Amino acid sequence: MIGRSRAIVLAGLHGHVVDVEAHIGSSLPAFTIVGLPDASLTEARDRVRAAVASSGLTWPQRRITVNLSPASLPKRGSSTDLAIAVALLAAAGMIDPARAAAGAHLGELGLDGRVRPVAGVLPAVAAAVAAGHSSVVVPWANADEARLVPGVDVRAVASLAELARAYGSADAVAAASEPVPAPARPAIATADVDLSEVRGQGEARWALEVAAAGGHHLLMTGPPGTGKTMLACRLPGVLPPLDDADAVAATSIHSLAGSLDVSGGLMRRAPFEAPHHSASAAAIVGGGSGLARPGAISRAHAGVLFLDEAPEFPARVLQTLRQPLESGEIVLHRSSGATRYPARFQLVLAANPCPCGHFYGNGQRCTCSAITRRRYFSRLSGPLLDRVDIQVDVQPVRRGADEPGEASAAVAARVANARARARSRLAAHGWTLNSQASGSWLRRHTAAGAVKPVWRALDTGVLSARGADRALRLAWTLADLRGANEPGEDDVAQAMTLRSRGSAA
Repeated sequence: MIGRSRAIVLAGLHGHVVDVEAHIGSSLPAFTIVGLPDASLTEARDRVRAAVASSGLTWPQRRITVNLSPASLPKRGSSTDLAIAVALLAAAGMIDPARAAAGAHLGELGLDGRVRPVAGVLPAVAAAVAAGHSSVVVPWANADEARLVPGVDVRAVASLAELARAYGSADAVAAASEPVPAPARPAIATADVDLSEVRGQGEARWALEVAAAGGHHLLMTGPPGTGKTMLACRLPGVLPPLDDADAVAATSIHSLAGSLDVSGGLMRRAPFEAPHHSASAAAIVGGGSGLARPGAISRAHAGVLFLDEAPEFPARVLQTLRQPLESGEIVLHRSSGATRYPARFQLVLAANPCPCGHFYGNGQRCTCSAITRRRYFSRLSGPLLDRVDIQVDVQPVRRGADEPGEASAAVAARVANARARARSRLAAHGWTLNSQASGSWLRRHTAAGAVKPVWRALDTGVLSARGADRALRLAWTLADLRGANEPGEDDVAQAMTLRSRGSAA
């Protein structure tokens, strides 16, 4: 006899509905799982056997074969445990086969029969709904997260015995009654730090506002204690709330990564990731055995990735950022397959001017040699810096800069207005930010007189072709901030200044 149920497996954020078939044959007792399972899924044999016994049900002493279809799709993790157990019980005639096959099942089984929470429930349930399955069974601890997906009937179960009774078994008895709680994770941050807490630094604040308005990448260079980190940490507070698509994508990534408690609702505030400079390339872009897990750049999707002390990061790590900065996603190839994650983030770099940090002003306090300073900052390669739209020096705060700066709410309002103008202008092309506009569109729509400084810089080698396009994108953002329909010569000139490290905005 064959019993059937459904599970969902994830390849990155993309979910696949898997048909789980359990066959009980007359032969020597054995339990085999086929269909490209990984090690943790293969171990489901022991978890399912113990969970069935702990639920007061009789284990079939026959040959059991479980097939996970499509067989060509690699499958990983323990979230298929519940679906395997349901299919097996249906094949053994202990539960109603029609109910077992009606919906999708997610959950890891404990040896005592309780259903344990799993990561990635939000994207998995979304994949089930997209595939036409409106009923999903999830662990009790994942119920709130699953209900974030509209249009789905969520059944939360604490144990296999509870589900077996709901499917028609009269013999199932739970060995343990208390549901397994979700692991403790930090909640989605809602508290804001405010720009008014930053004293002085009017030029750097203006550069931050321009970066927020156009979605531009930003480099701040200056000695220690000038407020570079304070400014970067306050960038999410001036960005608009995430729209529905970005909120679902960002929350799904954090659900899969297990880095935040997402059961309270979708992430609406732009995420902020600030990895330490000792982080490996796998920690930044994603990695791990089997199909790769999301890294910091994916957790920062639709938000901010802040690299403090950027020249201290290994060169290999910094170079891995170049491709996702252009494409907005990262594709990680492993022997078991390729995993694709969204990685459209706003990059903010902070750097000291030299290893000792005191090469500013007349440089008298600096103890570094000229070659040491050049070698230090050359760790930020030209191709990477060419992708950073705004490069600004942050000077020490002078005495008298005690008045509070403008609050984040006021800056956020101007940013929202500028983004609304850009979105209205670019919507027909599928863009929402000036930083996404193509070079050909920029050259066609920028007045010939206004763009002359950019062509001169290109001819003299001051700007590359990519840098010229980014200067034009900045000019359009500056025009949006002042409410103009198109950039003028002053906007282009100011954009050129923002592109040049060593000059203020």
